[in-house]
Amino acid sequence: MFRKLFISLFLLTIFYHDPADAQKKKETLLSEKVTQMMEWSSKRSVIRMNGDKFRRFVKAPPRNYSVVIMFTALQPQRQCGVCRQADEEFQVLANSWRYSSAFTNKVFFACVDFDEGSDVFQMLSMNSAPTFLHFPSKGKPRKSDTYELQVRGFAAEQLARWVADRTDVQIRVIRPPNYAGPLLLGFLLAVIGGLAYLRRHNLEFLFNKNVWAFSALCFVLIMTSGQMWNHIRGPPYAHKNPSTGQVSYIHGSSQAQFVAETHIVLLFNAAVTMGMVLLHEAATSDIDIGKRKIMCVAGIGLVMLFFSWLLSIFRAKYHGYPYSFLMT
Repeated sequence: MFRKLFISLFLLTIFYHDPADAQKKKETLLSEKVTQMMEWSSKRSVIRMNGDKFRRFVKAPPRNYSVVIMFTALQPQRQCGVCRQADEEFQVLANSWRYSSAFTNKVFFACVDFDEGSDVFQMLSMNSAPTFLHFPSKGKPRKSDTYELQVRGFAAEQLARWVADRTDVQIRVIRPPNYAGPLLLGFLLAVIGGLAYLRRHNLEFLFNKNVWAFSALCFVLIMTSGQMWNHIRGPPYAHKNPSTGQVSYIHGSSQAQFVAETHIVLLFNAAVTMGMVLLHEAATSDIDIGKRKIMCVAGIGLVMLFFSWLLSIFRAKYHGYPYSFLMT
């Protein structure tokens, strides 16, 4: 009997853990993780992580801080121009948070490069970059913790709104001063003023209807192609899949677009407009009949070809659209 009692006490001593000791170890481990994250953040606003760091400081408990991670592919051999543009905006956001008076250890910013943490990409079944994910302090990431890059773009201001929505941390984005815009505007005004001064005795060109018509047409083409949407949302120029290397210039959704897509649409609209101008000139001008026929054929060809391409882009974005012309 005493033998059984002794064995029971021995086993109880081995397997019994004081809850207070376990809680103390948990707090000690959490303090070490927060201290390490703060140290890394003090050296670099965006913490670079590999597979081991990701598993230890993001996936493994305990953790009382949120981590916003950009999964990217910045190595030159990946040829991901969008990743570099997104990285610049992510750096602006992280610096704005790191050097603000409201900075705390509640949120950290990090990045995982495909060439440094491909195992993390495989763990999360991720096949595209850049991608932004929020790992909350409690629980697993939800669907809303994945940033809708194709819809919202990667401008730092848009990312800050998303971070505020997920963490309740308000970040005021502070960009470094950029004098390129004011200098370019000043140079343009100086050139226009200089030309007007040189021709101050002959300003008839200001009353030329063709000059104003061409200027108005350029403005209309720029606005209808989506340039203002790009300026507000800041979408990527294109999208490259790091796994396949395939580059997409046309966004597959009607809710978003790429910068390259707006350039393509602008050129197609300009070509259709040119075709209509040629048709008008062919019908109203007094030039040789042979030249008018050539202008007519060229105008019809431009309108038919580029309108067909515009319609095919529309069909690619608005799935289920039933109509096409010349090509699908």
